[in-house]
Amino acid sequence: MSYRPGATHATLRARAALLDRVRAFFAARGVLEVETPTLSRAGAPDPALSQIEARVRSLGPGPCYLHTSPEYAMKRLLAAGSGDIYQLCRVYRDDELGRWHQPEFTLLEWYRVGFDDARLMDEVDELLQQLLGHRLARPSRRLTYAEAFERAVGASPHAGADTVRAALGKRGVEVPPGLEETAVLDLAFGVLVANAFEPGALTFVHDFPATHAALAKLKPGPPPVAARFEVFAGGIELGNGFAELTDPVEQRRRFEADNERRRRTGQPVVPLDEDFLAALATLPECAGVALGVDRIVALAEGLPDVASAMAFAHSASRNEDRA
Repeated sequence: MSYRPGATHATLRARAALLDRVRAFFAARGVLEVETPTLSRAGAPDPALSQIEARVRSLGPGPCYLHTSPEYAMKRLLAAGSGDIYQLCRVYRDDELGRWHQPEFTLLEWYRVGFDDARLMDEVDELLQQLLGHRLARPSRRLTYAEAFERAVGASPHAGADTVRAALGKRGVEVPPGLEETAVLDLAFGVLVANAFEPGALTFVHDFPATHAALAKLKPGPPPVAARFEVFAGGIELGNGFAELTDPVEQRRRFEADNERRRRTGQPVVPLDEDFLAALATLPECAGVALGVDRIVALAEGLPDVASAMAFAHSASRNEDRA
């Protein structure tokens, strides 16, 4: 019976109904649904993302990449005057397989012209209350990254890697030697910070360290922080949002720094998306966010993992059994 779907028929119906509610949410606000390519000749330089390569003979020699997010193409639409847009699409990330991870999954991503990160958090909260309200026992909470970090770790994220390492050691968290500061912060956040969030509630963490800005604007300090937020249900991350950077020179600098980090750590260097960088010069002031749909479905239906929310999830063990 290995051909049968992993999700029940009831779950698949509930998933379809949830997607209907998502589309109704944006239709009521005049946000346009769009589609953009899955394949790109350019890569995502973020060292935290491992892309899946594809060879497409009709597109010429060299690799293409399955997108980890539709962000670059959607911002090109925004720069061309699309106005508010959203997309529901499959995305692909290598090295991700576990209870809450799959190498391909469904992403909901949207952009609001004229919004900042705070206003977009309001809209994300409103949508998630509609989709998950029956599972939430407490009101949503908002914390700065520094507030959440200091409560869980006992040190400021701005104090330097050595101070954070010492604080982690006091809490029994082993830090592998040679980790850069950003990786030390990520370890602390994943092991201690997120696990301290209240179950049965949404937690928004905002004002990330400037080292974690990615494609976000910076807010002036001291210390400067990124106009970035993440939203969690209990300790499960549901989404990541920014007030979007519109400076192509600064974005290129960040991409090149990411590629240099890739080079140092033995990851493949990826070609930059020149069309995206060109579009930033005319990108309107906006904010955008991406939410993991499979995780939302799993939480809405009380399922134990994302595989149970998908018709056909990937399983490393099954592939090994067939080898």
